[in-house]
Amino acid sequence: MTLGSLDRRMLGWSALFVVSQANIARLLGPAAPKVLEVQTAWSAERYRQILASMDETEIARFRSHYLPDFVHPAIYAIALRAGGRSLAAKTSLSPAATTALAVAPVASAAGDYIENIVGLMLVDNREQITDTVVRATTVVSSVKWILAIGSLAYLSQGFLRVWAKALLR
Repeated sequence: MTLGSLDRRMLGWSALFVVSQANIARLLGPAAPKVLEVQTAWSAERYRQILASMDETEIARFRSHYLPDFVHPAIYAIALRAGGRSLAAKTSLSPAATTALAVAPVASAAGDYIENIVGLMLVDNREQITDTVVRATTVVSSVKWILAIGSLAYLSQGFLRVWAKALLR
């Protein structure tokens, strides 16, 4: 099986995603687990506890990850959409699957942008941390993860089927 232009585009954007994700992890360092904790906090009290548990260095790392994290969602959305186009060129997809693979990555990235804006605002304006804001942001974060991971899972199983068929020929 030869790589077409859609495959190369998908691989290029996927590689850029890995580099971007590694850079964000590098910037966060030991503060990285706190990002997932704030993304899944269900109360203002818990959100404040997580921020309070960080020392000045961790807060600086936490704050510093936002700049590249404003580029990262576009990268993964483009990579996932490229994957959807590449898979669609190799196998028949239902109209619903085609639409989902086009829309879900964009919706996920939009959610990521909302989450980043709110997170960046709250780290410096803790008086604005309320249960309503935290819960709404956690819902957005959860939906973001479901859409991105769901897209990746669908693409992965689709490509595994395509590659298995190619190997059996």
